[in-house]
Amino acid sequence: MRVILAQPRGFCAGVERAIEIVERALIKYGPPIYVRHEIVHNRHVVEDLRRRGAIFVDELDEIPAGAMTVFSAHGVPRAVEEVAAERGLPVLDATCPLVAKVHNEGRRYAAQGREIVLVGHAGHAEVEGTIGQVPARVHLVQTVEDVAMIAPADPERLAYITQTTLSVDDTRGIIAALTARFPAIVGPDVRDICYATQNRQQAVRELAAVVDLILVVGSRNSSNSNRLREIGEELGKPAYLIDDAAALRREWFRGIASVGLTAGASAPETLVRGVIEGLRAIAPVEIETLAGVAEDVRFRFPLELADAVPAATAHAA
Repeated sequence: MRVILAQPRGFCAGVERAIEIVERALIKYGPPIYVRHEIVHNRHVVEDLRRRGAIFVDELDEIPAGAMTVFSAHGVPRAVEEVAAERGLPVLDATCPLVAKVHNEGRRYAAQGREIVLVGHAGHAEVEGTIGQVPARVHLVQTVEDVAMIAPADPERLAYITQTTLSVDDTRGIIAALTARFPAIVGPDVRDICYATQNRQQAVRELAAVVDLILVVGSRNSSNSNRLREIGEELGKPAYLIDDAAALRREWFRGIASVGLTAGASAPETLVRGVIEGLRAIAPVEIETLAGVAEDVRFRFPLELADAVPAATAHAA
């Protein structure tokens, strides 16, 4: 069985930064370090950090007074920042810089007196954080059909922003529907969908052209991982989202000569290697890697963590 690896796959710069912020905080301040929500949407990453002394909480009132606190990569509402400040909690903000860019755009449009249309998935941590960062009325749309339900106070004063981890194609269709219904609307096209999301989606499209089946390593609550699986299915290939090698099923591979393997932006490469070993237990495999985009983006760390560098991080494998 040929196993063709997508390129790029797995961790993006925002995820690497967020995880390493927790790792550096554990080194500098010692455990426990409290993290509001999952630092990234991957069960294995969260469990590894928990073993090392990170405590994940849903709300700030679960954090003891004075305890070092980390905000997840998805960002938080302004109200959460205010509660942390009122309680005097020392905070390290691991919000992905590309998510923070969307927050800034939303605030800029709000300052122009515009209502905001946010293209995203209801209930997702990034969406909740973005809504809570924009001081204006926000209309959430998830599909083209939702566009017909928007009732702005002034159709001439609308702007849109997008969740960073969406399907580029789906988002483009929603933006087209928005501009058709509200010709005066302003917004950033699909540029707010992050580079890593777009690169991984393109890699899956290339995989689908040359394989019989696609495996996506990632957690079910990972938006970008779900999009990768959906793209594979849309292109006519069986596609499965799996946490790790334990989720593999022999029956998937009957009559399958080639498997495409990728990973969502919050899935570590160690899980991909584990899946390859799981596939070896099913059939002999030959490994190939697609030519693809080489990502060299790096984001800065908070200054207070500059001197706390992990000797070897768990996600470096």
